[in-house]
Amino acid sequence: MHCNDPPAADDPMDDWLFLSHKSVESLSETTSLQETADKGKLKSKLVSAWNSVKYGWSLKQKAKFSKSSPLILLGKSYELKDEVNKERFRRAFASLLWLTYRRGFPQLAGCSLTTDSGWGCVLRTGQMLLARGLLLHLMPPGWMWSVWYRAVKDDLDLPHRADCTECKSNLRCRYLSLGSLYDRPLEAMHRKVVSWFADHPKAPFGVHRLVELGASSGKKAGDWYGPSIMAHILQKAVAASVDLPNLVVYVAQDCTIYLQDVRGLCERPLPHSWKSVIILVPMRLGGQDLNPSYISCVKKLLELQCCIGIIGGKPKHSLFFVGFQDDQLLYLDPHYCQLTVNVTKENFPLESFHCKYPRKMPFSRMDPSCTIGFYASGQQELDLLCTNVNEVVSTSAEAYPMFIFSEGESWKDEEHSSSPMHGVTYIQRNNDLKRASTTSSMDEFVLL
Repeated sequence: MHCNDPPAADDPMDDWLFLSHKSVESLSETTSLQETADKGKLKSKLVSAWNSVKYGWSLKQKAKFSKSSPLILLGKSYELKDEVNKERFRRAFASLLWLTYRRGFPQLAGCSLTTDSGWGCVLRTGQMLLARGLLLHLMPPGWMWSVWYRAVKDDLDLPHRADCTECKSNLRCRYLSLGSLYDRPLEAMHRKVVSWFADHPKAPFGVHRLVELGASSGKKAGDWYGPSIMAHILQKAVAASVDLPNLVVYVAQDCTIYLQDVRGLCERPLPHSWKSVIILVPMRLGGQDLNPSYISCVKKLLELQCCIGIIGGKPKHSLFFVGFQDDQLLYLDPHYCQLTVNVTKENFPLESFHCKYPRKMPFSRMDPSCTIGFYASGQQELDLLCTNVNEVVSTSAEAYPMFIFSEGESWKDEEHSSSPMHGVTYIQRNNDLKRASTTSSMDEFVLL
């Protein structure tokens, strides 16, 4: 071939140059993707480390509680000046499931994230609320984790060893003898419930499953999940679970509990009994800040035994509210990042799923966006729930209740039925027309 001749159509040199160019492009893209993934993993590790240091330090700070005021924990009152009540409160609080950020779990679908640190706190507080409902649903009334003293050491005046001969008459030490044959099936169920919240794609209420269900609401891993969307995700998760055929979740619409809809979910043909129900009520109790007129109502709701807690917190910082004392809310904090636990192992450690450090914060710092939960085990309990809750909310705020009950059924729009809320809702309060739109970055709520 002469130098002035045009190259042949099948010149191997052209093929080599073309392939080389494509190889460079492919290598460049691969390198770029790898660098992005590495940066994402590094960021996740840094955020996890920061949360572990920040919240690990604050977690061990003792919250001071008054002995002159009752301490309310999910429908029960404890007088801390009484040693028996103080011990019961410790055990009741430590028996709540504590679900926090985790690191080192299998990658979430569609991304390289192996931790929810920095973004998944609402998922965790939602898990804690559901876990409370499940323990009420599956365990006998008054159940408490009987082995926590033997498994966990802390600085809250805990008892001596189980074989201590000096304090056989001590109330705390007597709790060590509760690990009887009667407790074994209960402990097995306790572990089963914990495993349902495992950080694994197969867990029905784990982060992987909740993120998957959140996709229908336009959410993905790494996004902020609001309390309202979280309520609908929990509803879908329970509906899809094969382990809970006798439990349903109802989510209130526009701050209204439609009793005909609730009964429709719970009713079953005779001779079967009613299904148990968890009722979730997303709401917004003010504008940018909590409306103080609702504080007394929140307190009264937390005093009801049917209340299973509140998905709430501070702005962009979700907490699980479980009680109060005076003007301080009692909560569980999900922001402490812990290693993932392999729940498939026999007798996997339970200590990281229970918290022994009660925390509190002023009501005035509570974000107005929240979701409150209730549980009823049957028809009579549902009727009692409606009576007690309606009495509280109807006499609470001076102009408009937190939410209402309606004997009818909700209007269903098939086109938008999969959306938690849509459109714009207007509510008149003190002659001031306020607007709540689902496009708000703070979540989808009716503004009260």
